[in-house]
Amino acid sequence: MFPLSHMLKSFVKVGTLKVIDAEGRTHVFGGRAAGPDVTMRLTDPTLYRSLFLNPELAAGEAYMDGRMSFENSTLRDFLTLFSKNRLSLGSYPLQKVLRAASRGVKRFQQANPVGRAQKNVAHHYDIGNDFYRLFLDRGMQYSCAYFTSDDDTLEQAQQNKLRLIASKLDLKPGQKVLDIGCGWGDMALYLGRMAEGVQVVGVTLSREQCKLANEKAKALGLADRVRFELRDYRELTERFDRIVSVGMFEHVGVAHYGEYFAKVNELLTDDGVMLLHSIGHMSPPGTASPWMRKYIFPGAYSPALSEVFPAVEQNSLWVTDCEFLRVHYAKTLAHWEQRFQANRAKVAEMYDERFCRMWEFYLISAEMMFRTGSQLVFHMQLSKKRDAVPIVRDYITDTQREYIARERERGIGD
Repeated sequence: MFPLSHMLKSFVKVGTLKVIDAEGRTHVFGGRAAGPDVTMRLTDPTLYRSLFLNPELAAGEAYMDGRMSFENSTLRDFLTLFSKNRLSLGSYPLQKVLRAASRGVKRFQQANPVGRAQKNVAHHYDIGNDFYRLFLDRGMQYSCAYFTSDDDTLEQAQQNKLRLIASKLDLKPGQKVLDIGCGWGDMALYLGRMAEGVQVVGVTLSREQCKLANEKAKALGLADRVRFELRDYRELTERFDRIVSVGMFEHVGVAHYGEYFAKVNELLTDDGVMLLHSIGHMSPPGTASPWMRKYIFPGAYSPALSEVFPAVEQNSLWVTDCEFLRVHYAKTLAHWEQRFQANRAKVAEMYDERFCRMWEFYLISAEMMFRTGSQLVFHMQLSKKRDAVPIVRDYITDTQREYIARERERGIGD
C-alpha cells in the first residue's frame, strides 16, 4: 500500500476511511474532525500505484470496473468524504506537481475548434434521447434548475429557471432571438410561447437534440416561429435582438473565450441583450477533473470568473447584471440521481452495468462539487449599451409575475 497509504494519511482530515486491500488487510485513515465513515475494498493491487498517481481518474475507473467497492457505506458516502477532503489532497506534494503540469496543458485539453466541438458534444449528448428521458424533467432540461422552495418538484424548479432567464432577457414583441446550445429546445420553446411574435432560432451540435427539438416545436404549433438547426454558432451571420445560452459555455474552452464573446458582439444588434447561464467556480483558475474529461465531457471546463471577465471586457461588452446560483445545481443533481436510481434496471438493459456505475459516479460527484466544493452557476447579462435594460432590477421580478399569469392562461407547465 505504500506510498498510497502515506498520501491517504495526509488526505483524510474529515471523517474516516477504512481501506481493505487486495490481500484482505485493513488500513484506517482518520481525520481529526467528524465526517463520513467509509469502508472501501480494493480487489486489484495495481490500484495502489494508480490511485497514488492520479486519484480522481483511478477512483472513477476502479468503481466503473468493480475493482473498488464499499461495505457498510455507499459511493455517495465516499464521494462526500472525498469532496470534504479535496483541499488536503490538492496540497499533497505530488498532487501539487501533477496539477501544475495539468494547468500547463489545459488549453490543449479544452481545444474546441469547429469540427472537434461537434465530436465532443456527440460523445455525451447523442447517446440516446430515451436514456435522458429516464432522469430529466418532462421538458428534458439538462441544466441547473431554480428552486424557490425546498418543496419544488424538479418540473417546477425547471419552469422557474425558464421564467427567470426569460425575464432577464426583457423581451419585446417581434424580436429575433438566438439560443446558443439549445439542448432539447425547452428554453427556445418557452420564449416562443411567452413573447408575442418573437422569432427564435436554436442551434446545437447534437443531432439527437436537434431532431427532437424540431419535433416538439411542430407538436406545439410553433414551427413557423421557433426552429432548430444543427449548426455551430460560429457559422451564424444574421443579427439578433436577444441571445440566450444555457449550459453551453462549459464546452467552449478558455482558449476560445475571446472568440466566443467576439461572436456574441457580432451577432447582437446595437441595443441587444444576452443572458449567459453557465457553471463556474469561486476558486482560482484550475483544470477539469481528469475522469470527467475522459468519460463524460471531453473538452469541457467550468471557468473561474476571473477567466471570463477579461474576455468580456476585451470585446467591449457591458456586464449589466450578474447573479449566482450557489446550491441550486446540487439540488438539481440530487433529483436526477434519484430518478436515475429509480430507473437503473432500465439503464442496465439499454447499456450495461459499467455504464450504470459511470453515471452514478458522475451524478453524485457532480452534486458534491456544488454541495461542498467550489462550483456554482452564474447568470451574466451582457449588452453593447449600458442602458439596454432598465437600470433597476425590478423589471425582472415584475416580468416573472406577468409570465406566471401567462403560463396559467396558456397551460404551460401543467
